[in-house]
Amino acid sequence: MNKKLAAALSGGAVLVLALSGCSDDDGDEKVNAWAKTFCDQAQPQFEKHSAAHQSIISTAADGQPADIKQADSEAFQDIAEADQALADAIQEAGVPPVENGEQLQQDAITELEAASKAYQDLKKQVDALDASNQQAFANGLQDVAEGLAEIENMDQDALEKLRSGELGTAMSKQPGCQSTATSSPAGGGGNAESAESPNASTPSTSASSSASSSSSASASASARASASESASGADS
Repeated sequence: MNKKLAAALSGGAVLVLALSGCSDDDGDEKVNAWAKTFCDQAQPQFEKHSAAHQSIISTAADGQPADIKQADSEAFQDIAEADQALADAIQEAGVPPVENGEQLQQDAITELEAASKAYQDLKKQVDALDASNQQAFANGLQDVAEGLAEIENMDQDALEKLRSGELGTAMSKQPGCQSTATSSPAGGGGNAESAESPNASTPSTSASSSASSSSSASASASARASASESASGADS
């Protein structure tokens, strides 16, 4: 039942890796300074995304509704907090010293704050699920999955706005904006193929990997709801 969120929350790794790149150009000192200021503050938030992702994966796909509900609720809360913190970090770093820097900053902040609110709303939706009623839980879980499919790339898309040109190059050099791929823990309920899609190892193709992550997450949504509904039928 938990494959949907296991796949979708692999976005925690995507957020960091989408900023990776390579260039021989050292860039402007002011741009590098902005990148360092942001990335130093952003690193804990990327790690928070990753931890939420791992929490979902470690909850068995056919686990108990109460366990899935708790894991999903906590993960959504963590992602919401991380997205807001990323927006705050961009605000505190100031206007990026690049062309259209002010617009880039405001767009990224606005979208990250919208993503944070969307995950808060999804958390409330999960909290309202009746874990004692298997059929009702299965139906509610499908609604959650559909809601997640609509918002799962919002924060990634917001950060993508900062990735272009010299700003993206400067960010890619900062340790805080770099990460290695997240692996699925042994025995976890998420399946490694859907949780760790190609975007985990191909940062240069973040656009196509984003679509891949979204697609695999949507496919997993039906699997989770179907598993829960099947369990309900077996208990009848």
